[in-house]
Amino acid sequence: MARTHQLAACPRCAEPLDASDLYCGGCGYDLSAVPGPPADPPSAAPDWPQARETDGTGRPAPVLRASDLPATVSDTSARQEEPTLPEGVRLPEEARAPQDPAVGAHAGPRHVSDRPAEHPEPPDGDYALAAPPPVPPPGAATASDSGAHVPAQSASAPVPPRPEAAPDAPAPSAPTPDAAPSAAPEAAPDPRLSPPPPEPGPVCARCGAGRVDADGYCERCGHAQPRPRDHMERELSTLAAVSDRGLRHHRNEDAFAVAATALPDGATAAVAVVCDGVSSATRPDAASLAAAQTAEAALMASLPRGTRPEQAMREAIEQAAEAVNALADEPVLPPEEPGQNAPACTLVASIVTEELLVVGWVGDSRVYWVPADRSATPYRLTEDDSWAAQMVAARLLSEAEAYADERAHAITGWLGADAYELEPHTAAFRPEAPGTVVVCTDGLWNYAESAEAMAALLPADSGSRPLDAARTLVRYALDSGGHDNITVAVVPYPTPGEPVRLEAR
Repeated sequence: MARTHQLAACPRCAEPLDASDLYCGGCGYDLSAVPGPPADPPSAAPDWPQARETDGTGRPAPVLRASDLPATVSDTSARQEEPTLPEGVRLPEEARAPQDPAVGAHAGPRHVSDRPAEHPEPPDGDYALAAPPPVPPPGAATASDSGAHVPAQSASAPVPPRPEAAPDAPAPSAPTPDAAPSAAPEAAPDPRLSPPPPEPGPVCARCGAGRVDADGYCERCGHAQPRPRDHMERELSTLAAVSDRGLRHHRNEDAFAVAATALPDGATAAVAVVCDGVSSATRPDAASLAAAQTAEAALMASLPRGTRPEQAMREAIEQAAEAVNALADEPVLPPEEPGQNAPACTLVASIVTEELLVVGWVGDSRVYWVPADRSATPYRLTEDDSWAAQMVAARLLSEAEAYADERAHAITGWLGADAYELEPHTAAFRPEAPGTVVVCTDGLWNYAESAEAMAALLPADSGSRPLDAARTLVRYALDSGGHDNITVAVVPYPTPGEPVRLEAR
């Protein structure tokens, strides 16, 4: 587009122009957008000062551009267009042209020094360039918001020095010792004080690789883990016991207790108590545990005082019965729920010394005697409180016929609040040769009912390795089907002469 008038210099940056220029070679300003001359002749051009080549310090002298001076024409249309700012950029209030009421509209330009503080101000008549406007923060008010005119600035304009504080501004006072400290910003938590990560659970007993979570299931294979009473083992220097849940029951309702103590004459007494919870009763596992623990505690209290073993055994069974009876006063199920009855269990126990073997029982748990000389005859030392035993004792059925009946294991004697009448059975023996006492529940003797069958299963070294012998018997019952809970205690006879140190039970 051809211009209607000729410009000698760019109205934005004062770059000299040629007659054929359509755009400024210095700033790229569109010269065709410059409005034409006003109808009235403009006033005389101002007397421009001659800029020096240097300012005396070796630095180029500042050059004043035409845009730094106020307009000298009366027509407001001769004013330069306000440069368009990029979208989203606003100039702060401080960047707007200062409005000094003491200076007239046609006053001369304001001197702005671009030198450091140590350099003197330029002499009169020397002009300095204005500082470029600072980059406004987002959201700050712009000059276009208030209508103020902001003159265009060159990208090479010097940066003004940092403004100094006003002389009348009070200096910040130092905090006094009595002043309350300001609230410190919240510090990040110290990782050393953070709680340690939870320890991984135990290894799965089924797959051996996964970890067990808080619910008792393996995180890898998903199998439920055995509960503490699902498999239990105890070993003392003179006896051992093992109990297992079996393969068909959902919990282990058997319990046992083993201990050893010194008698008044210095001999050692080994005590084994085995109890079998009645599955048809409420809380049979609690009944068997209470009976075993109570009977053991009673024997350990009476034997060191010199109580005869037969009497101590009877008293222990009676106290165990009282402990089981007390469970009936602690209902767990809601009263309106049907099927709640008294907890019940069977009990069998043995006391083995250097020259005496005492057994006691209520129910159908048993004690077997197996001589160390396997050519000698083994014996069963207890009689069951059961329907089959009564049929055999009354000579109504043979032993084979009685135990083949479906009512064979119906017990006629037990510990519990609903028992007909407590009749503890006790017996004492003086074996003439060494041997092993096997105390067990029907979960074992169902697969080895006769004394000969039990003797055939018992390892020959049971007198010196009772724990291995007990494990062997339990494993046989599991391999035979494991239809019931299995508990067995193995006690060598006679017991060693030296006192036995008590261990954890």
